[in-house]
Order: sequence, then C-alpha cells, then structure tokens
Amino acid sequence: MSTIPACPQCAMENTYPDGDNYVCADCGHEWPIAAAADVADDAETVVKDANGNVLANGDSVVLIKDLKVKGSSITLKVGTKVKSIRLVGGDHEVDCKMDAGNFMLKACYLKKV
Repeated sequence: MSTIPACPQCAMENTYPDGDNYVCADCGHEWPIAAAADVADDAETVVKDANGNVLANGDSVVLIKDLKVKGSSITLKVGTKVKSIRLVGGDHEVDCKMDAGNFMLKACYLKKV
C-alpha cells in the first residue's frame, strides 16, 4: 500500500512526490510534503463522492458510471441506487449490498442521493 497521500483538492490517489512537493496527476494540484503529514490523519477519515459531498454510513448513493465487475460478466449500470452503504478503509472505500451481490466500490464513481 502506498504511503503517498491522496490529493486534498480532488481526493484522487494518483499522486507522486516531486522534489519538496506532492503533485496530483489528475488535477495538477501541488502541496508541500511537510504539510501532507499533518493532513494525512484527517484525509483518511473523510470519504467524498464524485461531487465532493461527504459520505457517511447508511447513506444512499447512485452510480455515475457503468462499472464492469472483474472476474464476472456482471455490469453495474449507471443510475443504479444503492441504499445503506458502509464506509471501510482501503482502496475501495464503500461496501454495499445490491441485487447482483455484495460489492466494494470507489467513492469517485458514486453520487450521494
């Protein structure tokens, strides 16, 4: 698991160190490495959806993109409503139960209802 923090501006994890700064490859935001250590504890506990809304356990969300399930022929369709999500740590922040089964999803593909 990478020790490089997610971008504080867009919350994407596609970041890399560049000299004395971290750089987000998605939005181009740069921030100092020293300041990232202070923010790291707070950033891990806050999970945001694609629009930047803070998610909490028990929220309802909608998929904003078709998602193909690895190792299966199942495709989760855009607009599918997911009720009673559960936030967990790791790369896929949201644990949910749908008609097609139980899934771990990334919050960047969800929109809070």
